[in-house]
Parts: sequence; C-alpha cells; structure tokens
Amino acid sequence: MGTPYRIVPLLLAAASLAVLPACAQQPPQPDWCKSKWGAGDEVGAGNLMTSELALSASKLIKTGKTYRLGVETNAKTPAYGPRSWALVINQPGQVGGVGLGPTKTNYNDDIYMGYVGTGTQIDGMGHIGVDNVYYNCNKNSEFVQANGLTKLGIEKVPAIVTRGVVLDMTAYYGQNPVAEGTAYNRKEIDEQAQRQGVEIRKGDVVLFYSGWLSLVGKDDKRYIGGEPGVGKEGAEYLASKQVVAVGADTWGVEAIPFEKGVGIFEIHQILIPKNGIYILENVDTAELVKDKAWEFMFVLGASRFTGGVQAIVNPIAIR
Repeated sequence: MGTPYRIVPLLLAAASLAVLPACAQQPPQPDWCKSKWGAGDEVGAGNLMTSELALSASKLIKTGKTYRLGVETNAKTPAYGPRSWALVINQPGQVGGVGLGPTKTNYNDDIYMGYVGTGTQIDGMGHIGVDNVYYNCNKNSEFVQANGLTKLGIEKVPAIVTRGVVLDMTAYYGQNPVAEGTAYNRKEIDEQAQRQGVEIRKGDVVLFYSGWLSLVGKDDKRYIGGEPGVGKEGAEYLASKQVVAVGADTWGVEAIPFEKGVGIFEIHQILIPKNGIYILENVDTAELVKDKAWEFMFVLGASRFTGGVQAIVNPIAIR
C-alpha cells in the first residue's frame, strides 16, 4: 500500500523542519555593511570622485607650489605590530662587476621585502572588518586569500583628485606634538576649521596635523606607543560630511590610548567598512602647515597590486 494521503503533509513539514538548523546558521546581513552605491560596489567613497570635483580643486592652485606628503621610508621606520621592512639591491648577470654586451651596460634592481603598511600608506576597503564582515557585507571567508583579496583589492582604488584640507591641531591645543590619547571630535574639528577659515565639504580629503611625525628617529618608542587622533564622535561626524578620505601625521589616525568605551581601532571600523572612507597614515603635512596652506588640490594614485590590502603612497598637494 502507498503512504496514506493524510501522512504526506506531515512528512513534508518534517522535511522542512530538518533544514531549519542549516538556515539558522546563516545570520542576516547587518544593515551597517550595505553600501549606498550598490551590492557590487568595491570602492566606497571613491565613488564621490568626479570630473567636477577635480576641476573645482584645480581652481585652488594659486602659486603652483607642490608638496610631497609621503615620508621617507626605510628599515628603521617605526611601524605597527609585527611590520618590518627591508630592501635588497642586486645586479643580475653582473657578478664581479661585469658589464653586459660590448657597451658594458650595468643596471641595478631592487627587491622589496616587508609590510606594505609601513610609512605613508592608504588603507583600502579590504583592510578592516567587523567580526569578519567587511565593506559592503563581504565576508572574510568569501574573499580573503593568502595570495590576494578576490574583492576589495587596492587595485580598485580610483584616482583621487579633489580638494584637500589640513587642520592644525597643534595650534588648537597649543602643543607640538599634541599629546597621545588626545581625541579630535566634532567640537575640536569644527572650532579649528573655523579658526582657519575653512569648511569640510563632500568629497574632501581631510588631514590632521599633530606634529607626531617629529618624534620619528628621536623617540620611536613614544611614537609607536600611542598617538593623538580622531575620536569616535569625530569619525562619525566626518562620515556625515561624506569625505572621501581621512588622514593624519600618525601611524593609526585615531586617538590611542583609545577613548573610554571605544573599541580597538573602532575608528577604522567606522570609516572603512561602515562608510567606505579611505584612511591615510603617516601623512607629512608639516610644510603645508608652515605655509598655512589650509586648502589645496590633493592628488593620489595608489599602486595597483592586484588583491592588495594597502599601498605605500606619496600624495601630492598643490596650492
């Protein structure tokens, strides 16, 4: 005999219940990670870059003076955690100083070995996550591979050409360098911007000067042991302004020791995975501040290493 008709619905219900535990293991996507630029977006606030912003920034050029914002980097450069840096120079096929061919051509090549997160750098969308969820709801297990990210790679970062603003926090606090653990929040950001006669606009790159880089080579232990920087409220405020990047003359941009109640590198989490805003670290703005060049044309092109997380950069300011 076949299965009685009335038993079939019971079997179907049991089968449905059997798959519920598997479904329950897949938590819903958190709202914070969804990009306003669409489910497939990988560049975050880079979407703000337009020809109009570039043209507007070019109108800030009055003298044509250029500023290199990248620091000189070498094996002695202090860096976070286990990061190290080494450079090897070789002369392929020229053992003993033998030149190549009848014209005795010589050439040097270099091999870089170390962490890209050393010196002046840009943190890409694949750098920081929250409980293994990254920008635009990309999960660690789905895109992080030992030989490179399959999404959110540094090669996706667009050319950043826009208005740059630097805020002199040494003038605000009357300290140079500003003390470690000092947090810049909305009040401090707004008041210093007002003092300098500038405003923060959509699509800007906002840089903070604290004098912290002056410690490098003089007191590396203090330099890497903490730093002044953006606070939690300040990060949320800058995100509300829709800036494209936030940077500082420090190795981590945010205030360390962290503010009371603020998690480990939570400002990184607010800026990158939650808002798609790039972070620029160890940006040398001392000369800009010396010249009181509070706003300028900012130009950055990150090296396009496929699947990379960060890039060593030398941004240029033009005023």
